[in-house]
Amino acid sequence: MSASSAVMLPYALSSVAIARQRLYSDLLADGVLPDSIDDAVLVVSELLSNALRHAHPLPSGKIGVSWRRIDGYVEVAVSDGGAATEPRAGRAALSSLGGRGLGIVEFLAERWGVRHDGETTTVWAVLPCVPASSANGAAPFSVAEVPALRDCG
Repeated sequence: MSASSAVMLPYALSSVAIARQRLYSDLLADGVLPDSIDDAVLVVSELLSNALRHAHPLPSGKIGVSWRRIDGYVEVAVSDGGAATEPRAGRAALSSLGGRGLGIVEFLAERWGVRHDGETTTVWAVLPCVPASSANGAAPFSVAEVPALRDCG
């Protein structure tokens, strides 16, 4: 089974919770491991929150959110009316209350980027997506495959 969905949501903070709940439900119904779902939900939250904070709505006055699961990955995307600046991961000061969203996306996603199409800007991310049926109680990776963990020893 392959989950995919595209929704147009109000340009409002309440849309973050709607998108999170819908993505979680869709991926759970598609048999994805809860840890993978949590990562995808966090990334959608960050992308959507950034769009609501920094960008304009689409010409329709709404914001678009989409996701699809293909071949062990889930791609999530948020489309808006663009902003004065290009989305980029930054380094927030320790005392800063914000500025960490795209850094979180960069950490969790295998890759992410920005597409421009006329009046629409889409920020997307691709994350590993482990089906619950393949987990068998084991971690989806070995310590040797993750440099940050390999170097801890």
